[in-house]
Amino acid sequence: MTDGFGNVAGIIVAAGMGVRFGGGQKKQYRDLGGRPLLAHSLLTFDSCGLIDEIFLVVPEADRDPCRDVVVTPSQPTTPIHLVSGGPSRQASVYAGLEATQGKFELVAIHDGVRPFVTTEMITACIEQATQGGACMVAQKISDTVKRVNRQSHVVSTVDRTNLRLAQTPQAFRFKLIWEAHTAAARNGYRATDDTQLVERLGRTIITVPGSRKNIKVTTREDLEIARALWAERLTPRIA
Repeated sequence: MTDGFGNVAGIIVAAGMGVRFGGGQKKQYRDLGGRPLLAHSLLTFDSCGLIDEIFLVVPEADRDPCRDVVVTPSQPTTPIHLVSGGPSRQASVYAGLEATQGKFELVAIHDGVRPFVTTEMITACIEQATQGGACMVAQKISDTVKRVNRQSHVVSTVDRTNLRLAQTPQAFRFKLIWEAHTAAARNGYRATDDTQLVERLGRTIITVPGSRKNIKVTTREDLEIARALWAERLTPRIA
């Protein structure tokens, strides 16, 4: 562990059932470059020197298969803990937080189906969360944004200057994210990402630059894009 950062846990969430992806093999186990999709996120967290332990959150029924097809073949050097997820992403993150038993000063939370996360992203989030308590990877919007009504008619053009697309990883001081999740559970509040829960507490969230390549594989089309990006990595560049 690098001095000054305290103990850091990585929580990788991959407990989804892949409803939007469609039937068959779950998306987190689909092949990308000869490895399961999930293995790419796991290996990147494993190679980040700031991560002390990794908590991999998967469906209860997947714990043994995930160990066999993702964890063991990846040969990680960081301690890995398999955690049973819940019925929603939010519940699965909460399960991951519980599994840490409060032993870590910071946590870095990541969607397991974002295979192109980099160690630089993880490090930047942890560094900023150490200072400010909460940090997320966020991407600037390059497309023009339109607001529409219920009939899908354009109402106005939205100023995109201060808009960002939320990505993961997102890093937090443990006490802050635990407070945010327990408050949400107590009030029955549901969010689409963890920073939204921290926002409810009135706390500041720092952003660091994301990447268009840091995609989340949700649909089969996303997987095709991911495979194209992987192939691009392997294509030699001609000067």
